Amino acid sequence: MRVFDGVADLEKAVGSHLGHSEWHRIDQEQIDAFANATGDHQWIHVDPAQATEGPFGSTVAHGFLTLSLLPMLTWQVYKIEGVKMIVNYGADKVRFPSPVPVGSRVRAGVELSSVTPITLGYQMGLKVTFERDGGDKPACVVDMLALVVP
Repeated sequence: MRVFDGVADLEKAVGSHLGHSEWHRIDQEQIDAFANATGDHQWIHVDPAQATEGPFGSTVAHGFLTLSLLPMLTWQVYKIEGVKMIVNYGADKVRFPSPVPVGSRVRAGVELSSVTPITLGYQMGLKVTFERDGGDKPACVVDMLALVVP
């Protein structure tokens, strides 16, 4: 875990790779819970029997399920001390280059791309790359924005 002592310390790290999270296994129970929470019950996610005959050979995690792991996994990578709060500000770009078959392990690599002063504090830009254990392409790549209030 990389720990920053306030925004001034964070600014010194712009352009650097902050590290990787722990591996997280995505099982069918998590996929089904996400399907129930979002109403996305497409067979490639929730029907193991039909999915074995589909293009991926098994069920796969929803792309947005992988993306939803961002807070849990990135908080394992870095911490900013001495600030009031850090909140999600949005994403500039999200891509899902490869599927995440059920039972896969994923982790997040985090790069700090920017720290920009704004009215409420600072806008922090992060490039987060979700890799799948044994995969040859990322499962998800996102340019994430957060608001840091000192």
